[in-house]
Amino acid sequence: MVIKTVNLETICGITSKLPENSLPEVAFAGRSNVGKSSLINALMNRKSYARISAEPGKTQTINFYKINDAIYYVDLPGYGYARLSQQTRAQWGPMIERYLKTSRQLRRIFLLVDIRHEPSGDDKMMYDWIVHQGYEPIVVATKVDKLKRSQVEKQVRVLRKALNLKEESTLIPFSSQTKQGREALWDIIEEVIRQG
Repeated sequence: MVIKTVNLETICGITSKLPENSLPEVAFAGRSNVGKSSLINALMNRKSYARISAEPGKTQTINFYKINDAIYYVDLPGYGYARLSQQTRAQWGPMIERYLKTSRQLRRIFLLVDIRHEPSGDDKMMYDWIVHQGYEPIVVATKVDKLKRSQVEKQVRVLRKALNLKEESTLIPFSSQTKQGREALWDIIEEVIRQG
């Protein structure tokens, strides 16, 4: 996929009205510090367009990036960061829920989990909730470069079992460092663009 143009078009806070886009959207969900901004930057073919925060839990908005005037990458706030106030975390849930329930253009949801660890309770809850909303999440197992090659298959099995994935469910090991998995993700995104 050749990335020609990238534009951060809309930033929605807790009280913001969500945009009514006419182009298809793909959303990215995951825990704080799972590498969401790094993945989005890799998929935009930009070094640091999506801000990578030194402090997890900083993304407290829903960010809409318009790519090639053809699709939106939608960056959802990271969840599960303990040091955020209970009130802030409580507000994010409804905000993400409102987007997932009301977007008419949302076509795919990528759920990011860290390949090195068993999914957290929050990860499992998010996966089940996305399924409950009628979507089949694509699981992206980030930070695969931090594992030895011989460990990858075992960790993939751990994730599949913990999230209770169906055999046909897609799980893509990914590294923002080596770009492993990027082509597979682009293939899915290109299919969404074709289908409109």
